[in-house]
Amino acid sequence: MLKIWVDADACPVVIKDIIFRAANRTKTEVTLIANQYIRTPPSKFINSIQVPKGFDVADNEIVQRCNANDLVITSDIPLADEVIAKGAQALSPRGELFTRENIKSRLNIRDFMDTLRSSGVQTGGPPALGSSEKQAFGNELDKWLVFRQRQS
Repeated sequence: MLKIWVDADACPVVIKDIIFRAANRTKTEVTLIANQYIRTPPSKFINSIQVPKGFDVADNEIVQRCNANDLVITSDIPLADEVIAKGAQALSPRGELFTRENIKSRLNIRDFMDTLRSSGVQTGGPPALGSSEKQAFGNELDKWLVFRQRQS
């Protein structure tokens, strides 16, 4: 059975709501993993796991638990790279599907930006999540769900 795993510590509430509705509509199991309590709606398809605080503890839990063809929702590029290496798919809350073809360039950009920030350059954060990103996320999630349902 295919599952959706959510890197829930930094996942926007509006994106979680989209995931919750999709899980109930399609009867797809969703597990949110975070190092803090995450409230979830009552549903037999939605659950959460709280892991201890610590660097990459939640990420490591997701990598350990996910299987090939599962979907991981994360904006963490190194986590996306690890789950892709296991054969899972990764989707950012902004609707960007990370793939074997694009993940290495995304890692290079991330590392370059980290180098700039560590040298004192103010790079700013990502812009606020807009309606186009929410729509892109919903569309990519629906594509994954439809494709997986056709396979099973």
